[in-house]
Amino acid sequence: MFVFYRTLSWTWRVRLIEPDSLQTSLDNKTPVVLAHFHGDELALISIVKRYRIATIASQSKDGELMAKVLKWMGAKTSRGSSTRGGVQALKGLLRLLKDGGNCSFAVDGPKGPLHKVKPGVFELSRMVNAPIYAVGVAVDRAIHFPRSWNKTFLPKPFAKVVIYWLGPMPAVSREVDPRNPDLALELEALLHRARQEALKFIADNDA
Repeated sequence: MFVFYRTLSWTWRVRLIEPDSLQTSLDNKTPVVLAHFHGDELALISIVKRYRIATIASQSKDGELMAKVLKWMGAKTSRGSSTRGGVQALKGLLRLLKDGGNCSFAVDGPKGPLHKVKPGVFELSRMVNAPIYAVGVAVDRAIHFPRSWNKTFLPKPFAKVVIYWLGPMPAVSREVDPRNPDLALELEALLHRARQEALKFIADNDA
């Protein structure tokens, strides 16, 4: 699995578009929370090393496979989910963030509904006092898996892959309720706009 993915991702023509503030945080090793929708992860795994990703992987068989691939690609994982080992997984994630990692979050997880942001990303932002960046992914050719609940896709060999970051949303303060629906709507809008910008970038550069 790893050899296949690694070999495939080496053929991709990846373009990263980042706000200056995100580049500064990466250079200074100040923590950020990186938010994405489910479905984009197979493209995003290829860049985890640049962003010093630390994340939670579930204790399911799929989670175990994902954790192995993430580790091989340069990320760090803490194992657990909302139903099994969640507290220990969160404690492990916080330790990884204190060691200089940045958290990557599938914000509509673990089981959807798709593209509906859950409070977890805001709770973590408040815990570590970190701003939130939203990412959109677009590719010019991909294998799609329509039967998967998250509608995931895998870029084909030599695909153009645009990874477009927007934000940040400021760190959630102690006075703000992370379950506030306005926060979720704001991040959903930012994620959808990031995806549209990524699609536009590919369209403009193919013209």
